[in-house]
Amino acid sequence: MKSINLLIIILLISIDQMLAQEEFLIWNTSIPGQIITSKVQEYKEGGSSKTDVLRVYQVVEPTIKKYLAPKEKANGAAVLICPGGGYKILAIDHEGYQIAEWLNNIGISAFVLKSRLPDDRIMKDKSVGPLQDAQKAMRIIRKNANEWNINPNKIGVLGFSAGGHLAASLSVHYDAEVYTNQNIYSARPDFSILIYPVISFQDEFTHHGSRTNLLGKSPSKKDIDYFSNELHINKYTPPALLIHSIDDDGVSVENSITYLKGLKSYGIKSGLHVFSDGGHGYGLGRGGTHSFWTKNAENWLNFLLKK
Repeated sequence: MKSINLLIIILLISIDQMLAQEEFLIWNTSIPGQIITSKVQEYKEGGSSKTDVLRVYQVVEPTIKKYLAPKEKANGAAVLICPGGGYKILAIDHEGYQIAEWLNNIGISAFVLKSRLPDDRIMKDKSVGPLQDAQKAMRIIRKNANEWNINPNKIGVLGFSAGGHLAASLSVHYDAEVYTNQNIYSARPDFSILIYPVISFQDEFTHHGSRTNLLGKSPSKKDIDYFSNELHINKYTPPALLIHSIDDDGVSVENSITYLKGLKSYGIKSGLHVFSDGGHGYGLGRGGTHSFWTKNAENWLNFLLKK
């Protein structure tokens, strides 16, 4: 009898974990601006070891994977996670799933966004595809906040590299009409955490690969300015914590500095941690001083969420 009861308990725990980490499509009907073709199929590479990054290519059907915080730890906050990858791939594990698990450990529910990657073959306007997915994902989280034990006023966004650009774009363009919706639920994040983010598409310090992948090889000044997020900060932009390394040769630290300056000009209480090591693409860290960013973020969130 005891063994049967133990088996039932294990089964119930397993079911609870499965429900807590469900992955589902974010568009129940047709995807806005979609071009249907069989020539583009999602595929993955890597992930065979700790140093081999799991990469997702050619995302056609965007999803979010939910990681609900354990009930005994949950503080009501939630974060939408945008993995990086230069708008060419998604580093879905070390900048996605692993981050969700860390957030769960500090009582925050997490949602890993597998957004579409810009591609003229599947999108009528590839420049807005990722933003459409991010807006939709944020509205889904807010819509289901009560069911998922989430405070709808404590939902943030976290992004790495080009995912940081998407997170910042959502922070400044949350109300842009990039797809038809009833605007019942706001897509505005309540806060953002931007890790070695691409912020600007201006020539001085942009990451040209991300800009090219999102906007094409010869983007107009209008498009460059629209997706230079530092130019669109206003008094409604959510507070941000920025994490960067001064030795980042992939995405210049000036991206984070310019965003912080913009937030400061509007009196938005935000923060910036610049580490002497780490380079680019380190996820939770590689063992240097930059590896402390998660503790910095936890302290900042504790301060922000208790206000």
